[in-house]
Amino acid sequence: MRWFSLRVPASSANLGPGFDALGLALGIYLECRFRESGALSIQAEGRDADSISTGEDNLIWQTALAVARDMRTTIPPVELRIRNDIPIGKGLGSSAAALAAGVIIADTVLGLRWKPQRILDEAARLEGHPDNVAACILGSAVASAIDAGGVARTVRVNMSSQFGVGIVVPDFVLPTSHARSVLPDCYSRADAIFNVQRAALLMAALATGSVSAFPAALEDRFHQPYRASLVPGLEDILKLRAPGLLGCALSGAGPSILVFYERGYDQVCDLVRQVFALHGHTAEVLLPPVAECGFLLQEGSET
Repeated sequence: MRWFSLRVPASSANLGPGFDALGLALGIYLECRFRESGALSIQAEGRDADSISTGEDNLIWQTALAVARDMRTTIPPVELRIRNDIPIGKGLGSSAAALAAGVIIADTVLGLRWKPQRILDEAARLEGHPDNVAACILGSAVASAIDAGGVARTVRVNMSSQFGVGIVVPDFVLPTSHARSVLPDCYSRADAIFNVQRAALLMAALATGSVSAFPAALEDRFHQPYRASLVPGLEDILKLRAPGLLGCALSGAGPSILVFYERGYDQVCDLVRQVFALHGHTAEVLLPPVAECGFLLQEGSET
């Protein structure tokens, strides 16, 4: 059977004020090679490979099975070789990348011939919110929402070349379920207005290169204040100011930190690492490009 190669980018969601609505694709990848096989076979290597199941409960495979059930059919077993570079459990969309990969693998093996929008709808339904998977599938910065009919509506924005992004990854994991459990059930009108204003300002600034919109464009009252107790140093990190530093935000549910900076000032990311160190945690600084394209699927040879 012929091999297929699939590459899905990492993603950062929320971007400060855009809770469950904004996402950014990052040039850190989950790579899969797969083909039909007589029996299920999964291999995993790369970053945090020990956290990736190679059995029936593998998230990519379980997602493919879920798609097949939705289509009222069965999917044949596959041979799946995974190479992962996305930190797992660190707020960089590792589960969204796996979900997207599972949907794309099912689409390919079952011959569904889905367009990216249909893949996105299925992945968003399985994920429960569209921000990470929209970035995985479309690339760059993406605003997304689920309409009344359950369809994901998305707008992709090319981020201005004036901006760079960095990721500071601390040495601890924060489960998304725990990070969501500390959020309130409702917000005041003042807080809702506050976040709507800043989310709109942020997307406009990213598209146009407006430096003057920062750091106000990254301010948030929906999730970061409530998650500060779960991420040592977060309050200090959000207050960081330095030449070339546009501002910081919790990446997804955390604990990683997304750093926006002006091109040529990537050294400001080390300020975040230093704050984590002051709170007793080591951290790694990653400087990935923005992934301008979403997933990439290619058909390979039979060997």
